[in-house]
Amino acid sequence: MKLTVLLDNNTLIDRYFIGEPGVSYFIEDKGKRILFDTGYSDAFLRNAQRMRIDLLDLDHIVLSHGHLDHTWGLEAMVKLFTEAKIEGFSHCEPVLVAHPLAFNSKIQADIGEIGCLLSAEKLSRTFKIQLSSEPLWLTDDIVFLGEIPRRFHFEINETESKMIIDGKEEDILADDTALALKTEKGLVIVTGCSHSGICNIIEYAKNVCDEDRIADVIGGFHLLCPQETKISATVDYFCKLNAEEVHACHCTDLRSKIALSHVCKLKEVGSGLQLEY
Repeated sequence: MKLTVLLDNNTLIDRYFIGEPGVSYFIEDKGKRILFDTGYSDAFLRNAQRMRIDLLDLDHIVLSHGHLDHTWGLEAMVKLFTEAKIEGFSHCEPVLVAHPLAFNSKIQADIGEIGCLLSAEKLSRTFKIQLSSEPLWLTDDIVFLGEIPRRFHFEINETESKMIIDGKEEDILADDTALALKTEKGLVIVTGCSHSGICNIIEYAKNVCDEDRIADVIGGFHLLCPQETKISATVDYFCKLNAEEVHACHCTDLRSKIALSHVCKLKEVGSGLQLEY
């Protein structure tokens, strides 16, 4: 199983890829190819081209949630596949997997719309759409977790955006989810932003996969200037987790990374990073 970071806020030293505040990962396992999130622009696509990764040959496109830094790159994917059809290039028909609320409008005060700009209906003209709030196995070893139960009180975050449901603004981000990958050394958990709580996500992944061993956790942990109670409880959780490695990135600030580094094997992340499990 191989994971390539197509996009992160950071880039690696002496690696000439593009970074932006966003997430996009490319996962390969036993002939299956999955794109997880698409970042904010076409930067993930340009990085993939530099690494000679063909995104016309995908089995699934998976969205962690509907915010702009994870979905606005979908426009670049629509263009890529549309141009392939016009030119007669070989391409697959990937299934786009997301929570049913991922495409609902998301409004942030003083900014406006920060949700996905393309509707599921429009995207269905390019990709097959599969929406699920329940765990969905994409392969024998990779599962889309669906809606994450909110178990830990300390991970209840202040709402950053309000979702529009049936014409009303609701203070929830129920669409925030993740992937769990089963490997010989345990689970690899791949997150977008972890609005639902990184500890909540890990516990649910362990339950869904019936596996307590954690080989790696990679992605945004949503630890941006966290309250002391939150970062303290999160550090305590990771101290007991005993993960082989941890790749905290995207929406995880330096203070939080330093705190986590005292209790786990924290590794650097940047566009172009490739990991094998």
